[in-house]
Amino acid sequence: MAADRLGHVAIRVQDMDRAKAFYQSLGLRLTWDAHDWAYLQSPETGDGIALLSPNYKAAGPHFAFHFSNRAEVDRIHAQLVADGHRCGPVHDHRDGTASFYLQDPEGNWLEMLYEPAGGIPSNVPGQPAIPAPVLG
Repeated sequence: MAADRLGHVAIRVQDMDRAKAFYQSLGLRLTWDAHDWAYLQSPETGDGIALLSPNYKAAGPHFAFHFSNRAEVDRIHAQLVADGHRCGPVHDHRDGTASFYLQDPEGNWLEMLYEPAGGIPSNVPGQPAIPAPVLG
């Protein structure tokens, strides 16, 4: 099984408020808002962009493949490691997702992310999660 979709990109920004306002003006909805990172999504598709402040150290700029099956992330991790790729460990996030990071052969960072069917939960008051798209 392959990834369900290319689900989000993460970029480094210098001014979080300015960046959030810009992407909201393009129609994206703020789903997660923290002092060091924010996540905005298309209300129609759930595709997202993560804005990483200069102080955010848990991850750097990357793109992410989203999976609807948690076990598939573990399987892909095991396959990549068996094929000789260096991968970080699979870790569960506080929002119900799980992922791991690796670099492609060209040095670009990517994430393999399990996204629950209900979508990535929101910590923004009054903003429900945007459900993951139903593919098939």
